[in-house]
This record gives sequence, C-alpha cells and structure tokens, in this order.
Amino acid sequence: MLAYTYLGKGDFRLTEKPKPKIENERDAVVKIAMASICTSDLHIKGGFVPRAVKGITVGHEAVGVVEEVGTAVKNLKKGDRVAINVETFCGHCFFCEHGFVNNCTDQNGGWALGCRIDGVQAEYVRVPFADTGLSKIPDGVTFEQALFVGDILATGYWAAKIGEISAGDTVLVIGAGPTGICTMLCALLKKPAHVVVCEKDAYRRAFVEENYPQVIVVSPDEAQKTVRALSGRGGADAVFEVAGTKETFRMAWECARPNATVVIVAMYEEPQILPLPDMYGKNLTFKTGGVDGCDCGEILRLIKEGALDTTALVTHKFALKDAEKAYHVFENKLDGAIKIALTF
Repeated sequence: MLAYTYLGKGDFRLTEKPKPKIENERDAVVKIAMASICTSDLHIKGGFVPRAVKGITVGHEAVGVVEEVGTAVKNLKKGDRVAINVETFCGHCFFCEHGFVNNCTDQNGGWALGCRIDGVQAEYVRVPFADTGLSKIPDGVTFEQALFVGDILATGYWAAKIGEISAGDTVLVIGAGPTGICTMLCALLKKPAHVVVCEKDAYRRAFVEENYPQVIVVSPDEAQKTVRALSGRGGADAVFEVAGTKETFRMAWECARPNATVVIVAMYEEPQILPLPDMYGKNLTFKTGGVDGCDCGEILRLIKEGALDTTALVTHKFALKDAEKAYHVFENKLDGAIKIALTF
C-alpha cells in the first residue's frame, strides 16, 4: 500500500508498505477514506519531535471504515464508519481512568499514531485499543464533517472544557489557524458574552470574519485594548494560546485579567519563559498539555445536531499520491490554505 513516510529531518516521502495486520486482540485495521495534514506533522518534519520514529507512516487525523477487528474488540465490527482519535489509550491505567488519556502509560498510549507507530496518511492503518481509539460516525454525518473529530476538534473541545468559561465572560483565542478556529467554536458552546479571535495574518482574519460573524476578530496590536474594553475586568476571563510563538505566549498572560485562566493549546518549537516578576499579582492559572481526547462521541453528537460545523476549514483536497504537493501548499499557506484533506 502507499504510505507517506518520515525518513529523517526534512524528509517525508511516499513509500510502499505492507498492509497492516492485527497484532493484538484489541487492535482494529481501518481502511482510510480521508485524512488530513496537521501542524504537528510539520513539527515532525522539522525535527522538533524527538520521540518521532524514523520510518513511520505520518498522520494522526483521519476517518475511515473498519476492515478487521481483534478478538477482544467489543464495540466495533467490519464495515463501521469511524473517526480515528489522535491518541490511543488503554482505558485502564491511572491516567486513563482519570481522563488524562494523553498520558496513558501503555507503550502504545498517548500520541503514538504517526509519531511512534505507523499513522493514517496511508491506505490502511492499525489502531491499538480500537474500542477507545475509534468512534463510530453517526448516520447522517459525512466523512468530511467528522474528519477533525479525533484531533483538532477534540483539542478545541478539551481546551474549552478546562478553560473555566462562564456566561458573561470575555474569551480570547490567540491564533486563527485550524486548531484556533476549532477552539473558538468549542468556546462558543459555553455561551460567553464575547469571543475575540486574534490573528496576525490578514487572510485568516478575513476568513474568520466571513465564516464566523458571531466573533470579534482583531490583529495583535488590538488584542489587549479590545478585551479590556469588552470585559470591564482588566482583561480576558479565559485566554487560549493556539499560535505557539514567543510573542503570543507573552500576549496570552498580558491580555488575561487578574485571576484568569490561560490555556496553552499550542506546541512550541523552543522553550518559553514565565517572567514571574512581571506577572506578580495577576494570580493566573496556567493549564498546559496535550489534548485528552475523551469526548469524541459527544463531539460527533454535536456535529449531528448542527451545533458544530468545521467543513469550511477544508479549503483544499489532494489524492494521497499527491501528498508532497499537499504538504508544500499547507506548509507555505499557499492559495489561502487553511486545512487540507487527503482523499483515497
């Protein structure tokens, strides 16, 4: 089968690999219908993910059809349409039992797909712990509607859940890339008074304004003034940092009101510094870490009900054989690319 493969820093290539087989009784093999490219894949390509294993198939966000299941899989059968979770998790260790599935202690737990084991940018993928790592797509929900359930929508939902948003709050989302927009959509579910989206790129600001008129879109130099004026509390009640730069990390705590919650959603390519003397007295709560993708079933229900819709994010589609071109477009943000779907 065709698989897009990590061969070394800066080196992703299409290769031929054997079709995966069941290796454990809790596995499933899924025939991929549609996959996507994520910024996390670019982090691997750039050499910023030391745990990524050379030779693995990349990709961790996809939908497809169950081809085969292991003997211990209880909730799935051949032919089920499924969304694939970015995380594979055993469901039984301390962290899984407490909902911290990103920290599953199994050797194949947490972010394994497309990082430590073969991922989804291939014709087929083996998914460990299929009963927890795959979610059935309800009737009436298309593959395209469900494409982002297992990763960027799960990330946005997790972030909004831990962000402690209340009615009447002013929320700031820094970064209007795909994950930032998903975080924005999930924050809106909490019904705050205002959601402000900060983005430096003019095209992406225009994209959000056109597709999501219920939010306020600002440039970086407008963010602090805007949230202070809207909240009347000295800043945003909850801040979501989804851009991942030194400047946006600082902006996050500067725009937060005293005693606010700052959720770090982004992955960084270099260490960040908390200037505690400058922050003294703000009494901020920082929440960090990888997504805990425990709510895919709930997210699919919201999609079916029409409460969440991310189809506008799919701006480009490429066949898997054109993966190199697709990555070039995504990495360089060409032709207004927001999110790219690989089709099979």
